[in-house]
Amino acid sequence: MTARAAIVTGAGTGIGRAIARALLADGWGVTLAGRTRTSLVEAATVDTGIAPPRPHPGPHAGHPGVHHGGHHNALVVVADVTDAASVDALLAAHVARFGRLDLLVNNAGSFGPTADVGELDPSDWQAVLAVNVTGAVLCAGAAFRQMRSQEPAGGRIVNNASISAESPRPRSVAYTTTKHAITGLSKSIELDGRPHAITCTQVDIGNVRTGLLDGVVGDGALQADGSRRVEPTMEAGPLAALVVHVANLPLGVSVPRLTVTAAGMPFVGRG
Repeated sequence: MTARAAIVTGAGTGIGRAIARALLADGWGVTLAGRTRTSLVEAATVDTGIAPPRPHPGPHAGHPGVHHGGHHNALVVVADVTDAASVDALLAAHVARFGRLDLLVNNAGSFGPTADVGELDPSDWQAVLAVNVTGAVLCAGAAFRQMRSQEPAGGRIVNNASISAESPRPRSVAYTTTKHAITGLSKSIELDGRPHAITCTQVDIGNVRTGLLDGVVGDGALQADGSRRVEPTMEAGPLAALVVHVANLPLGVSVPRLTVTAAGMPFVGRG
């Protein structure tokens, strides 16, 4: 068992991958969770020089979604955050490997369709809602129960909300609405977690270079006046380092909300 243990959802690519790698480098035990085993395994093994993962030998032996990570402190779990049973299995696998949960990084998310509210297809809305809100609530709930019951009790939940939790891009009603919901989730966790030494940090992130961002800004992001503009972007590394810093703070210190953007991107004064 390691001294500190974390779960990172959406850990196979982008921001989640960067955060998981930064936590591993800092000595954390990390469960990397996501939908695609190949990308999770790569995230857990890249640059380590360690052999690929083997099946987990504990109580989940034989489960096709659970593997040791190539890094000696990594565990890979294929999980669907929109399914309560899958989330419970994720927590069980993590606790079986690491013994406790000190940090959940609620990162899995989907941008969804480019549409205004009059164009939004109900099935598209339900798909974005399932990942961005239901998934975040299910993972936070399972983490909260574990943190509340373990000895010593306590832990930190970090929610990736995006700056769309405060200010939308044009034609992003599904994503914007779900990210506003994360603000309510984060405040509720922070309030209800007080008796159990559980704190919550919402991180509002803008223009980190990932595959998700490529689908939004491409050769130019749509602006409120209808024009398209190439916007500044940033690497995920500094953001990951900031999350690790917050994770290492004592639980007597609460960081309710952080905003991290590429310098000069249209956020302050967006539109």
